[in-house]
Amino acid sequence: MSEAATGATEEFIVTKEYRRFAEFCDACRRDRYIGLCYGPPGVGKTLSARQYSQWDSIEAVRPGYFWPKPPPIGATTWRTVLHTAPVTGNPGRIERDVRDLRQRVHLLVEDALLAGDGGVPVGASSTGRDLIELLIVDEADRLRLAGLEQLRDSYDRGGIGLILIGMPGLERRMARYPQLYSRVGFVHQYRPLSGDELRFILAHKWEQLGLTLDPSDYTDAEALAAITSITGGNFRLIQRLFTQIERILAINGLHTISGEVVMAARQTLVIGEA
Repeated sequence: MSEAATGATEEFIVTKEYRRFAEFCDACRRDRYIGLCYGPPGVGKTLSARQYSQWDSIEAVRPGYFWPKPPPIGATTWRTVLHTAPVTGNPGRIERDVRDLRQRVHLLVEDALLAGDGGVPVGASSTGRDLIELLIVDEADRLRLAGLEQLRDSYDRGGIGLILIGMPGLERRMARYPQLYSRVGFVHQYRPLSGDELRFILAHKWEQLGLTLDPSDYTDAEALAAITSITGGNFRLIQRLFTQIERILAINGLHTISGEVVMAARQTLVIGEA
């Protein structure tokens, strides 16, 4: 799976790690459990959550406007709300933001079910049946105890699954709050790309530049080894690195990604310690 930091225009590539994440989300959604997902920055947690919830499609529909004819593909299956925890947020704000998002997605789905090809104004209908089954909260590390308690209260009253996404250590922090942790049914560690997955992703990256990756070619193998060493399977770093690789190829009129091109691209990036 690819984490396009700039998001919407990148093709999403389904990998084994994304499938594991989707299975984890399905379990929380089906059994109405609280799930914890943690992993280092840049491995694909946020983009996976956006892909699973179809959040790009949801955000593209502006409330108060008419559906396209027909409604967006898959709109009737939207059942997940994605909320990014604010940097500073009191329990009242968290409750209000989550409630508004749930209501918005509920109305979008309800209207898609009713619209067919007719084009019904978004928010025009209401059957009163809650169609939301899962709430995913990204950047959960930002939440203080009061905010976590607010989410737990909403979870207890809402009858939906809840997933908290954050950095490594989130699961240990949650263990200090027994009222919340006792409701956790699943814990998922999101890992960097494996070697095979990384080569699969890089083959796509070569294709996007109009090139073909040939691991038996020394130049390609050298570039592949350099990218693997620099990124360690971190997709965000891969995205950033290839942005610079494309720029260097264009500036110099090159048509081959060599180890020298990769290292030149590396010099333009600020890469922190893991």
